[in-house]
Amino acid sequence: MDKVLSFHQGRLPLLISMPHAGLKLTPAVDRGLVEQARSLPDTDWHIPRLYDFARELGASVVAAEYSRFVIDLNRPDDDKPLYAGATTGLYPATLFDGEPLFKDGLEPTAEERKTYLESIWRPYHNTLQSELARLREAYGYALLWDAHSIRSLIPHLFDGKLPDFNLGTFNGASCDPQLAERLQGVCAETGTYSHVLNGRFKGGHITRHYGDPANHIHAVQLELAQSTYMEEAEPFAYREDLAQPTQRVLSQLLEAMLAWGRQRYGR
Repeated sequence: MDKVLSFHQGRLPLLISMPHAGLKLTPAVDRGLVEQARSLPDTDWHIPRLYDFARELGASVVAAEYSRFVIDLNRPDDDKPLYAGATTGLYPATLFDGEPLFKDGLEPTAEERKTYLESIWRPYHNTLQSELARLREAYGYALLWDAHSIRSLIPHLFDGKLPDFNLGTFNGASCDPQLAERLQGVCAETGTYSHVLNGRFKGGHITRHYGDPANHIHAVQLELAQSTYMEEAEPFAYREDLAQPTQRVLSQLLEAMLAWGRQRYGR
């Protein structure tokens, strides 16, 4: 395998994870995709660009290079379902609209997928684990922000239009409730964007697995409606006019998270 992730080490107790931003395909996945999947429609498009202010802020950032169509980094390695109803697994078999992802008989083999697990999934999670451990050792605590985006309308997965900002804390288990309350307050103060806490998206494997408030690791997932910063249809163009005000809210959310940490832990 070539480069499977990008990682930047910051200077604050905050790690931003971008597990679904990757665009690379393995040869086996590339050969097998149905035509409507070739544009990678279920990607968390432009997330590194949207969060390009994070390094200057001082956060650590880890981002996937490979597409979720190869392996989903926000699913557990045993592939146990995270949500009731329609969802996608560790090795996605369908698009978000429910249509098959691969042509008949052209799915990657079990051996190929084992390689993806060891060469793509594990390095990403090893990076998360080691950086969170470093932050907690250095500061006494660590903050994890799992950055996602999704089309605002996907009838196969959810009813109606998604709120703009979908915060997930695994029903309060992945971070201190006061932190979640503060983040909700930031969203409410915008007066422009809709938001929800632990609605359709409560946090995937990363939020659930690494969030451990009792041991001073606080994790939050944000599933951002793509209508807030881009065109949701092909060619999935980035919209600077939409993105700039959304970036301001994202920056406010991360600043609020850091301020809460300083207040809670004194550093």
